Amino acid sequence: MRAIEISQPGPADVLRLCERPIPEFKAGEVLIKVRAAGINRPDVFQRLGSYAPPPGASDLPGLEVAGEIVDGDLAGSRFSKGDLVCALAQGGGYAEYCTAPADQCLPIPKGLSMLEAASLPETFFTVWSNVFDRAHLMQGETLLVQGGTSGIGVTAIQLAAAMGHRVFATAGSDEKARICEQLGAERGINYKTEDFAAIAKELTGGKGVDVILDMVGGDYLPREINCLADDGRIAVIALLGGAKATLDLGQVLRRRLTVTGSTLRPRPVAFKARIAAQLRARVWPLLESGAIKPVIHQVFPLEQAAAAHALMESSTHVGKIMLEI
Repeated sequence: MRAIEISQPGPADVLRLCERPIPEFKAGEVLIKVRAAGINRPDVFQRLGSYAPPPGASDLPGLEVAGEIVDGDLAGSRFSKGDLVCALAQGGGYAEYCTAPADQCLPIPKGLSMLEAASLPETFFTVWSNVFDRAHLMQGETLLVQGGTSGIGVTAIQLAAAMGHRVFATAGSDEKARICEQLGAERGINYKTEDFAAIAKELTGGKGVDVILDMVGGDYLPREINCLADDGRIAVIALLGGAKATLDLGQVLRRRLTVTGSTLRPRPVAFKARIAAQLRARVWPLLESGAIKPVIHQVFPLEQAAAAHALMESSTHVGKIMLEI
């Protein structure tokens, strides 16, 4: 099969088209003939050499795919050969064939294309796990999304808004801030020209926001502490602004604040299977009704994966960058 491999750690042009054997599925896995795959920030970190695949996972990048199940350990699963699915993979998505645990596969939502379906798993699993499971965003509460026009951001805005929450989001330009509002945010905040903490406090009548989804870390954390409501929660999912921060722990104590974080890839299949079940029950109907829509910025053929990575690192995109196979 054709695949994209990381020839050595480095810039986007270290991604190289190669030929590899079709992967062999393990117990509980399916083999998918891939039609489309999503580009995600962890793929970039893996290419740079800072995010190694878990033991036993493919060394090829790619964490989400859509395609046809052509083989697998299907006993006891809800799927059969020939089913069209999207899947959260442990790696190996930038290829013509990819394996994934059957429990991490979901049916293609009715009305969505294969490309649109492939854009879903990584961001929807991540947002659901962190915003709703870890940070426990509850009815009547507010959410602040950092990086509102990223793949994660457009998912978080739409999902929380569709579930009835007030959502605010930061972005790097006035144009992107308005896009956040079109996606369902009550207010898009240009973090380059506006103080997101002050605006969040103002928009909530001085109370502060209940949950913050943070992809930045670094010096954002003390500012986020200042705009949290009492009993507020911060869920950290990436460290684009750095891994170290200085926090006022007095505020954490007095106001019962929570700072939590997670990475999805190393978690066991059983954990991800529970998220898949929640997505199928609660989120797939929103996709099928059109209440939430995939946002795809650009599609590249497999052999142009390096150009797709360069686009992601430019941060000029809105939504997902995809590979079509």
